[in-house]
This record gives sequence, C-alpha cells and structure tokens, in this order.
Amino acid sequence: MTLPSTGSFERGVHRLPTRVYFEDTDLTGIVYHANYLRFMERARTEMLRALGIEQQAMMTAGDGYYSVYDLSVTYMAPARLDDVLTVKSCVLQVRAAATVIGQDVWRGTTQLTRGRVTAAWLGMNGRPQRQPRDWARRFTDLLTEATQD
Repeated sequence: MTLPSTGSFERGVHRLPTRVYFEDTDLTGIVYHANYLRFMERARTEMLRALGIEQQAMMTAGDGYYSVYDLSVTYMAPARLDDVLTVKSCVLQVRAAATVIGQDVWRGTTQLTRGRVTAAWLGMNGRPQRQPRDWARRFTDLLTEATQD
C-alpha cells in the first residue's frame, strides 16, 4: 500500500501536491474559501512530518503543541474541481515561542492564494512557552536555505 505524499523540499521550500475534489467546492465548482485553510493545514503538517517533527509524541508526552495564533490569506484566483494544486510552505521567521510560515497555493504557474500563519508553541496549560530547541533549529535551517541565492 502506498502512503500519502509528505511532499518534498526544494531550497528550503516545502511543496505538497493535492487535487481539488467535489467536497472542496461550492455549487459552482469553485473551491470554497475556507477549504484553502485545509490545504494549508495539511501542508504544514506534512512539512513538519518531513522534518522529523512528531507533534503527537510531544503532546502525548505532555510537552506541548502548536496552535495557530495568527492567520491571513489573500485570494488571487479560484481553484476548480479536479485542479491539481501545489501548496508551497516556507519559514519566514523563527521566534522563541512561535514560527511564522508563508503558505501559497498554486495551480501550475498561477498563484491562487498567498497565506501567512503564525504557529505558537503552547504548554499543556495553553500558555505560550519556548518551542523545542531542536525544532526551532530545523526551522532556522530551512529559513537559511530558502534565503540563500
């Protein structure tokens, strides 16, 4: 059995392919605006998984979890039923208790959305705390790789 794609990295940018299904669309066959957030969430999860970051293990151990603190999305063009999309995710900033991730959805060479997500690291009490050092280092490495040219 083949596992779902975790995507791939290229110069610090994670790329996750996906397809638009009927359930993603409204009556006109256009992707419902909130479903772009689902695409972005899946891409962030797969980016972390590809980095070897095990969120569930940290939560189970009682160490904490990431939670969306801030989110913005600009819609530029619609996706439609059966479109093949790519969600591109890149680290924009690493803070002590949060990481800012840019996430754009593309159909081929056409950018459909531009997103920015701040994921805060919270202790099990729901309060912000420093994110795991090793994870922050991995994010910083991605940021450095993406800005080298």
